[in-house]
Amino acid sequence: MSELTATKATWEGSLEALKGLVSERAMTGETMLLNMGPHHPSTHGVLRLLLELDGEEIITVLPDIGFLHTGIEKNIEDKSYEKGVPLTDRMDYLSPMSNNMAFCMAVEKLADIQVPERAQIIRVVCLELARIASHMVWLGTHALDMGAMSVFLYCFREREKILNMFEMVSGQRMMGSYFRPGGVWRDLPDPFYKHVTDFLEYFLPKIDDYESILTQNPIWLDRTQGVGILEPDVALAWGVTGSSLRGSGVNWDIRKAMPYSGYNTYEFDVPLGEHGDVYDRFYVRILELRQSVKILQQAMKRLPKKGAFRTDNRKFAPPPRSELGQSMEAVIHHFKLWTYGFDAPDDEVYISLESPRGEIGCYLHGTGGNKPRRVHFKTPSFMHVSAIPALSEGALIADMIAIIGSVDIVLGDCDR
Repeated sequence: MSELTATKATWEGSLEALKGLVSERAMTGETMLLNMGPHHPSTHGVLRLLLELDGEEIITVLPDIGFLHTGIEKNIEDKSYEKGVPLTDRMDYLSPMSNNMAFCMAVEKLADIQVPERAQIIRVVCLELARIASHMVWLGTHALDMGAMSVFLYCFREREKILNMFEMVSGQRMMGSYFRPGGVWRDLPDPFYKHVTDFLEYFLPKIDDYESILTQNPIWLDRTQGVGILEPDVALAWGVTGSSLRGSGVNWDIRKAMPYSGYNTYEFDVPLGEHGDVYDRFYVRILELRQSVKILQQAMKRLPKKGAFRTDNRKFAPPPRSELGQSMEAVIHHFKLWTYGFDAPDDEVYISLESPRGEIGCYLHGTGGNKPRRVHFKTPSFMHVSAIPALSEGALIADMIAIIGSVDIVLGDCDR
């Protein structure tokens, strides 16, 4: 068999595998099949999109994921509950604390662990800082995809300040594993309070800058308005959540609808779009930056500098270092927690929260022992990748860049 014949046979076999997924026109060669990714900067990670094109118009899109092969969920099932926390950092690696929070909330619900009020406020502060940091990466890369280089540089400048604060509290800039069942790993250092308040004063005018650069920019408006329209009923049918859903005008924010960590005690608004296009999804996130600043200002006012940062139940949290030299019981609890962990009931729970990308949920099934039987995360990026075909049909191939950026996906969130 000649090389040309073998190539043709392989191509025909590949087409046969796509039967029913692409149009009949693709089977006859009337339309073109084109790979976009997985090594394409505008797919925001290792995402492969198989595009069926009629000229420059998109007929169908087939998303292909699974290139990361992390196996995070099965790995957590082999570890004690506390040792599973660092693995959650690696899912949505642009907002690790949201992943920590989902897993810790599930463990707390399963084992009935009470979290002190001050620890809840610390969590809110960290979650909203993480939301801003994540939105900075989204805005910077989304703008860069469409040629706005300066916005990318400004956004990463602001994100650096937040990562410095995360390093201050956890010792790491990104994968800090700062949230733990029952509270947080350690208390906030004294300089942290001033760094947050100074950052909030600095950051608010920067949001004005982003708006002045983009919202009236004729090129930006031409590339985003009327592009990638997602109707509310279609968004709900595909399981779209977060800013992408609110960009279609659906008022759903878990911080308001099913409050956790005391979010019901904070005053903030839920921005909504009107048209469900790329521009609305962009502008909703810009407005959310302002709301995060508003929440942080309230949280910092009510956050005492001293107090409990983790549950005092020694079955679930280690004793203070000061007790280890005075109490044999404290030494035993410390040793058991770091070697064996703690037991949780043979029961199942599910919790969800509002991450920067949308709803992240954690299903947890205990065994009565120190390891879970099953861990499964419902992540927003997985749902949003599934919805890309609904957003793209009839668009031009150049619009794919704007559409992918507007739904804010992270592939670690998909390949768990």
